[in-house]
Order: sequence, then structure tokens, then C-alpha cells
Amino acid sequence: MKRLFFLLFVSTAVWGEPTVICSGPAAGGYAAFPDVCRLADGELLCVFYSGYAHVSLPNAEWPKGARIMGIRSSDEGRTWSAPAVLIDTSEDDRDPSIAVVPNGTLSGTLLCNWFTYKPVAEGTTEIHTVIARSIDGGKTWSEPTEIPTGTLPWVACSTPVRALPDGSLILGLYTELKEQDRAFGSTIKSYDGGMTWKDHSLVDADSGIRLDAETDVIPLKDGRLFAALRGDRVNMHFALSEDHGKTWGKVQDIGFRGHCPYLLRHSSGTILLGVRHPGTSVYWSTDETATWKGPLQVDEKHGAYPSLIELKDGQVLIVYYEEGAGSGIRAARLKVTAEGVSPGS
Repeated sequence: MKRLFFLLFVSTAVWGEPTVICSGPAAGGYAAFPDVCRLADGELLCVFYSGYAHVSLPNAEWPKGARIMGIRSSDEGRTWSAPAVLIDTSEDDRDPSIAVVPNGTLSGTLLCNWFTYKPVAEGTTEIHTVIARSIDGGKTWSEPTEIPTGTLPWVACSTPVRALPDGSLILGLYTELKEQDRAFGSTIKSYDGGMTWKDHSLVDADSGIRLDAETDVIPLKDGRLFAALRGDRVNMHFALSEDHGKTWGKVQDIGFRGHCPYLLRHSSGTILLGVRHPGTSVYWSTDETATWKGPLQVDEKHGAYPSLIELKDGQVLIVYYEEGAGSGIRAARLKVTAEGVSPGS
């Protein structure tokens, strides 16, 4: 089916304009790649990458490299706590995402996934996607375990674990094979609340189209899954799965440029797609991704890696970052109506 589109510590947000909610030395000096979720008690938890630069390998000043930090809000994102270190391994811990297991025996468990970046030789890098669990609202975490993805030389992630209607979980992944000038997305599933992972499925890896992917996945009302896939040299693409993510169909051009896709189904049924380009922007679909409207440019800042969450009043909080030295985490509020998506109030 062809797709179409139409074209600091505590902060009090001014919802008509983007607001910096965390930055400065307390956030590590370089804060990026945020994600936000709602905890069982209603509090919002935003996790982010904290380092000294876009890549923060261990050095004398940062002996463990970059880390994962978090800020919390108990008033729907109007004010935020001081940042606190959540996870800090001996590697450059990158692109954290956060989700709550919605049901089953592990209901309420927090899952934080990220990838570690480690140069091992000249021109060679090891990248491993890992995941940790918390049963106390993110105060303490299990030891991270590696997501098993077979013989691929590296596999990364940029979006959170997604819950599917059948009770399983799915995680979007992506791979780059530099020597072959290939890049493609994939997914992997869990059937026990994130304890173990299997059914690693490549998304049309032999398409001949280079897709940096940064895969995100959302269930559609007809039972299929929709995967959004970043393209650097080409438009963003998408693929569909007819079997809950065990296999994927061919990748197709979505019709517009976009990086770091992030999907959210609003309670109205509208599907939102946050992207980088232009700046930080949002597209939306009211027909189950058959067509897209937008973009609404939220901010001219182009760091992006947006995260979206619906608030109790039905508006949507978008959290993203600003690229550059001293970067910070920013947020804005969006209004979703039958007429479309607009700045919040």
C-alpha cells in the first residue's frame, strides 16, 4: 500500500514554546537522546544520555565513559527534579529508552534498553544492545544483559520496548555493515515480560536501500505491525508485519525525510510520529498510517530523538534534545484534535 503525506534542575514550562528541562554541568555537560514514560504511581521519568560529547568514551575525567541519567516530574512535566545517575557501566552507555511492562506477572517492571559503544581496533567498533530491569521505580537496577542478535557485528537501539496486544513485547533494532555499505532495521521479541528475547527478525535487509533505521514499531487496529525506519540518503521508509513481528514485508518509501522515528497512538486513535527534520517535528495519521499529515515543526533545534507521551489532560508531551556543546533536554506540549496536531496550551 502506498503511503502519502501532506504537507538546571527545576524548570517551569511555558507550553506555547519549547522549554529546557535539564542542562548544564549537573547533566554531564552534554545531555542527549531522551525518552520518557509514566510510572505506576503516575510520576513521569525521563532518561537521557549524559556525557562530555556526542561520543563519550572513557578517559581520565570520565573513567567509565558516558552514563544514563534521569529526571522526574510529579506534575505532568511542568517541573522536573535534579538529574540523578541511574545506570553507569564501564562503557559509553548510549541512547537509553524506558518502558513499563504493562501486564502479566512482571507488570510494573521498568525496562531500560540502550547500547554500548566501544572501539576495539582501528576502524572497528563493538556495539551491543543491552537491557536492565527495575522493580522499584528506577531507584535500583539489575545488571544489564545483552540482547541476543546472532552473528551481526553490531546491533543498536534508539526506541523503547513496545507492548503488543497479544501480551508479547517487541524491541526495534538496527545494524550498519560499513564494509558492505549496508544498513537496515530489525526487531526482537520477548514472551516473558522482557526476561528473555528471541525471534530476531531482519526488516528487508537485502532491499538494496540503505536505511539507518532506528526502528520503532506500533500495532495497527487490523492486527498488523507498522515499523518506521530512518533513511539518511533517502526518505524515511516503513515496513509491515502480518505475524506480530516474526517476519517483515518489503520496505517502502513513507514519502518524506525523517530521522529517529518515535511512534505514539493517542487516546483519540491518531498515530503521532516524532522525527528530526525539519528541526524537531511531528507528523500524524488518522487512517492507521495509510496517509500522513504535517509536519508540525516543534522546534528549530535539530538534535531531536524525540519521545512522546500522552498526559492526563489528553495533550502530548514531546521531549527531545538540542545538539552541540552544552546540549540540554527540551520539552514542549502538543494538542491533538480532530483537526490535527498543534502547539499545546
